[in-house]
Amino acid sequence: MTTEHPAERGGAGRDRFATFSDRASNVTGSPLFYVLCVLLVLGTVVLHFMHPPLSWLIFAGDVMTAVNLLLLALLKNTERRDAHAVQRKLDAIAAALLEQREGTGLTAADKLRRAIGMEEDQ
Repeated sequence: MTTEHPAERGGAGRDRFATFSDRASNVTGSPLFYVLCVLLVLGTVVLHFMHPPLSWLIFAGDVMTAVNLLLLALLKNTERRDAHAVQRKLDAIAAALLEQREGTGLTAADKLRRAIGMEEDQ
């Protein structure tokens, strides 16, 4: 286990959890997933009105808590990587602006092109 920022763990490639986190973020941000969550909550409410054994209610609460915890971990991972990417782009923009103002080389402009992914669009 490491306490490094997910974007700074080294290597040019992305680890499996980052890829999984991106895919899960896409799924959990969809309207279909929202409907599924609403149905899960409604199912829990209906379960309470049916007066089942206490163990069923505890199990339903545990399932809701586990789903919440997993989604929170995925959300936090995606949020940290996105914040790091935005900061890298802002740093590249600032460096390119300073370089342009001072009339020096074009290394910051090249870093800016890489940061915003201009080569990937072509």
